[in-house]
Amino acid sequence: MAAGTGRLVGRLALVTGGGSGIGRAVCQALAAQGSKVAVVDINEAPANETLQSLSCDQGLQHHSFGCDVSSTQSVSRLLTDVTQKFSCAPCITVNCAGITKDEFLLKMDNRMFDQVIKVNLKGTFLITQAVGRAMVEGKIQNGSIINMASIVGKVGNLGQCNYAASKAGVEGLTRTSAKELAKFGIRCNAVLPGFIETPMTDAVPQKVLDKFRDVIPMGRLGKPSDIADVCVFLASEESSYITGASIEVTGGLNI
Repeated sequence: MAAGTGRLVGRLALVTGGGSGIGRAVCQALAAQGSKVAVVDINEAPANETLQSLSCDQGLQHHSFGCDVSSTQSVSRLLTDVTQKFSCAPCITVNCAGITKDEFLLKMDNRMFDQVIKVNLKGTFLITQAVGRAMVEGKIQNGSIINMASIVGKVGNLGQCNYAASKAGVEGLTRTSAKELAKFGIRCNAVLPGFIETPMTDAVPQKVLDKFRDVIPMGRLGKPSDIADVCVFLASEESSYITGASIEVTGGLNI
């Protein structure tokens, strides 16, 4: 890509969960389109690995940051550090940070439920709130906040009542944020991945993955890049009239 080209030249993107999987792919896709990227992860080592993989063909300066998205203090510190490092607020934010603690409903303890809600839902809320404030104060034009929900939040999944509840909550949070922030020129949308090949699925037995594949009309699991490409679209001017939307990226699952 020639210098100065790309759909996101001159933009600053903050991506949580950027150390692996979908988050890493999103960072790479945004950087490839000319965006500066703040790679955020609770573990700084994988965040730095992502940082090293980012395109710098246009002299872009990316940076990695450690953050516990479930902590108000950590999120507040993150926004301070990011705005100081780049001398501006993020124009784009993609909330990819998430965890699973799977167990059947009748066996799940409170701690497993609370941990997933704390990271997946509260973490998305805290980042959205902090970034929203920074965008408003910085008078950001065409701000875009993209939240990673899941098709599981719509249809449920065995052993994932906590995860499904957290991701359904992310959709509700996204729609409400879209209503409240539209007057500031900030768009909020959700992406709903289906079964995607990530480090989370590496622990799933092959016979289970084969069953998943059998019910997907397109006949394959998704790739992190499939999700990242949608995030690039939602971050760009091409989606300037889209807000409050939930975009399913599932290969046709559950149609």
